[in-house]
Amino acid sequence: MDNSTHPQFEERPWGSFTVLAEGEGFKSKIIQVKPEGQLSLQSHKHRAEHWVVARGTATVTLGEEKFDLQAGQSIDIPKGAIHRIENFSDAPVDIIEVQYGSYLGEDDIVRYEDIYGR
Repeated sequence: MDNSTHPQFEERPWGSFTVLAEGEGFKSKIIQVKPEGQLSLQSHKHRAEHWVVARGTATVTLGEEKFDLQAGQSIDIPKGAIHRIENFSDAPVDIIEVQYGSYLGEDDIVRYEDIYGR
């Protein structure tokens, strides 16, 4: 595993993420979504993701469906699927994310909607 080429912690308008580990074909992170925060509606060309809610309630969009996931629940995000995480509560939501695929760069993102104008 080599974390030396990637920042360990990054802030975003919706919260932050910390890279836990990275290796050939995978990367794991803790994503924290601040109260009333939401990630862009997005998809990835080169990776799939698996999310486990560690704390709070996350509203997850996957395609045309929305799910409210509680701590301990998880969901798979297939490569190419349109998805988003939202936090409608007044407390942070923590999600453990495992990415897997041929390319795991932060620039592998297609945004469809973004309240932060990115």
